[in-house]
Amino acid sequence: MLRDILRSLLIGVRLIDRPAYTLRYVQRHPAPDQVPPGQIVVVQAQSHSKWACFRCPGGCGGRFQLSLHPSRRPRWTVSADWLNRPSLDPSIHQSTGCGAHFWIRDGGVVWCKDSKCENQKF
Repeated sequence: MLRDILRSLLIGVRLIDRPAYTLRYVQRHPAPDQVPPGQIVVVQAQSHSKWACFRCPGGCGGRFQLSLHPSRRPRWTVSADWLNRPSLDPSIHQSTGCGAHFWIRDGGVVWCKDSKCENQKF
């Protein structure tokens, strides 16, 4: 809560850009309508992160569900800075749908040159 207020204040005085994504942790896998645009929902069991769920930043409405489990392949890692801006590693490449290929860094979207998404914003 305090983090959200501080982030809003820093955006308001233009010290930081508005992040494309923020992070939220839940215990149960969300239904598609429980994953709003601009939010990465991390599903946790005990203290282990299992899934990262979010909507495509390209605007196609696609929904990503990335495995965070260390023994699964492929798998991603998610981290957040002190303002709750997430980073995902490695890049996300949607081979079907809009063809988006991007990184999420400090809440922002960094598009890859080979992305085929028509709605990408540089």
